[in-house]
Amino acid sequence: MRMNREEFAGLVLDACRRMEDRGMTVGTWGNISVRVNGESFLITPSGMSYGSLKIDDIVMADMKGNIIDSKRKPSIEHALHRMIYSHRLDVGAVIHTHPQYSTAFAIARKDIPAVSEELVQIIGEGVKCAEYALPGTEKLAANVVSALGSNNAALLANHGAVCVGSSLTDAFKVAEVLEKSAKTIIMATIIGTPRAISHDECLKMQDFVKYHYGQK
Repeated sequence: MRMNREEFAGLVLDACRRMEDRGMTVGTWGNISVRVNGESFLITPSGMSYGSLKIDDIVMADMKGNIIDSKRKPSIEHALHRMIYSHRLDVGAVIHTHPQYSTAFAIARKDIPAVSEELVQIIGEGVKCAEYALPGTEKLAANVVSALGSNNAALLANHGAVCVGSSLTDAFKVAEVLEKSAKTIIMATIIGTPRAISHDECLKMQDFVKYHYGQK
């Protein structure tokens, strides 16, 4: 059974509250979207408190950047979400967060290496930091799409992180693994030098998760 607009918007509202509860952002920063179909997506509005949002505050936009029957202005990063959906047909949800440890890497403009099995399995072979561009610009969107590639997360230089998934649940899992990985690397650096998992081992783990892990 296909979900209607209100049901999709409800998922976005739930995700907003979860993002705020998990400390993934502060104030009105960050944004969340979900793909409705091949031609449109729902995204959080610009500059509104997450706790105050209602179903009809969530904005619908199409893949050309047009706003569809919405009373609010979309997040200034709507071009970023749109460009990700256009380039990644496997993506059904996008979460842009400002978490503490991931943002530390973004401020240092450092990639996060493939240091943990869960990062490799859930996100990909490391997380790249996109080149800096001003918030809300097409340039930032293009830089993030390039850094994201086929992985499920990318850092935004001096800004935060973007996480994607086939659903909002999957995108949240990516965000949680990303933040845990960033924190763990910082802690490991106190003890010694973090060691990345080899490319061959990364491929083996990803193959195992794709074809053999769980009740397959």
